[in-house]
Amino acid sequence: MSETATPAISVVIPSVNGWADLDRCLAALEAEHADTRIETLVPERCGPSVREAAARKYPWACLIPVPASTTIPQMRAIAFRQAYAPTVAVIEDHVIVPKGWARAMIAARTDDARVVGGGLVNAATDRVVDWAAWLCEYNHLAAPMPAGPVESIHGNHTSYDRALLAEFRDVVESGRWEDALHEALRRRGVTLWARPDIVAGHKKHYTVREYTRQRFLYSRAYAALRLGDMGVTQRLAYGAIALALPPVLFLRIVSRVWRGRLYRAHLPPALPLLTLFVCAWGLGETVGAWFGDGGALAKVA
Repeated sequence: MSETATPAISVVIPSVNGWADLDRCLAALEAEHADTRIETLVPERCGPSVREAAARKYPWACLIPVPASTTIPQMRAIAFRQAYAPTVAVIEDHVIVPKGWARAMIAARTDDARVVGGGLVNAATDRVVDWAAWLCEYNHLAAPMPAGPVESIHGNHTSYDRALLAEFRDVVESGRWEDALHEALRRRGVTLWARPDIVAGHKKHYTVREYTRQRFLYSRAYAALRLGDMGVTQRLAYGAIALALPPVLFLRIVSRVWRGRLYRAHLPPALPLLTLFVCAWGLGETVGAWFGDGGALAKVA
């Protein structure tokens, strides 16, 4: 690639939810090409029909076909190896970026702020099940995010210094979620920066069954990864404790949302579904502790 063609930002979008979500995501990103050189990398595991549709409608997107069993952390790692720009951003295929997003993310990623997490809001607002899923997953965003150095950031609206991703390639390619990378970065003295003023929309529509299954799969995979090579006794103990998680999780979510005020009005209608979702959460961690991943991580979308 010539110097004049060097992109200002590489955007990594794992495609795991089908064409409708990816279409909305790429349509929003397309507007950013007007004044910014963007490299768009889409590791895609949904199959030929999605890849062909994306290639026809968005020829500027680089589709990277991967097997259906490829996990999201693996998909990100594959795309990171191909990224060419000095700033590498990661979003999900159901994240909708606003006008001016690319320039803002490029400006936010400086020599001091080498890892930057943007703000995230719920953009699926018409149905109770979508609000319940949002509150279950993102209740930590129920209060205004602080700006500046923070202890943690989410990994689905984030930008990195590409040199850091290369330096920490062993962690990036370990198959673990972004929290492992962020923790490794923090241990090395890299500051995580929050930029709540750069806001993207999380537009994911669920059925009750779909989110319950996803919550179970993610929790099973999380517990299996967390326990790693621990012995049988530790796994049995962790799994037994996880059976008691649902009421703890429920109270934590309700407390956070109520104190945070931003989503308080959406809490009462969501309570029955939150009860179901935290039960799936606890059960998933128990199964992951006792029986391992069982292919769960590859099914997380």
